[in-house]
Amino acid sequence: MLSLTIGVLALQGGFSEHVDLVHKATEYISSTDGISKTKFNCIEVRTEEQLSQCNGLIIPGGESTTISFVAAQSGLLEPLRHFVKVQKRPVWGTCAGLILLSDEANATKKGGQELIGGLAVRVHRNHFGRQIESFESGLDLPFLHDGEPFPGVFIRAPVVEEIISTSQDERPPVQVLAKLPGRVDKMKPGLSQANTKDDSGDIIAVRQGNILGMSFHPELTKDARIHVWWLREILHQQ
Repeated sequence: MLSLTIGVLALQGGFSEHVDLVHKATEYISSTDGISKTKFNCIEVRTEEQLSQCNGLIIPGGESTTISFVAAQSGLLEPLRHFVKVQKRPVWGTCAGLILLSDEANATKKGGQELIGGLAVRVHRNHFGRQIESFESGLDLPFLHDGEPFPGVFIRAPVVEEIISTSQDERPPVQVLAKLPGRVDKMKPGLSQANTKDDSGDIIAVRQGNILGMSFHPELTKDARIHVWWLREILHQQ
């Protein structure tokens, strides 16, 4: 029997919500896809030993500086980089997770912050403003195929400000999976505008090889469709 272990980095942030949706997604996959020969496990990851058990990893939303600091202090930062960039195992970052997986981040605190990296983008933290300016928006996510809007929850959300050229390395190109149209006109003066090279909206979801990054918080909804999609993508690679 194939055993698939999904880890959720559990240093800070919405890790328990991701765990709940992974369980919901695996139940759905098992009941609808007929994959009875696959055993799904979901674990919270706080140590290098736990990370080594994982076939895939989710880095949740939260405070990216706190997650980075705790990972560095606990000796987990380098193993995370190895997991993502050397072993190239599937990893999905939401909100703070997107920041941590990016090669570069703007609007960081003085001295910057340690990033895991691997995703050839530059992100802008807190792109839409403070927590009081958080919002929810129905998102068109073509990769879900069902045509139903996804409830995107944006809390101090980053956006992809720029896609960095990968012509000098062996990484695949960055795919833009989703944009959020119409927010630029509603932003307050002085807030960053992502360089999308057109007026089609801010980049809020990208994929590059084994790395998936999203600006919003799927874990703060009861909608497991993205979790189902991501798990199926991993299964197809086994």
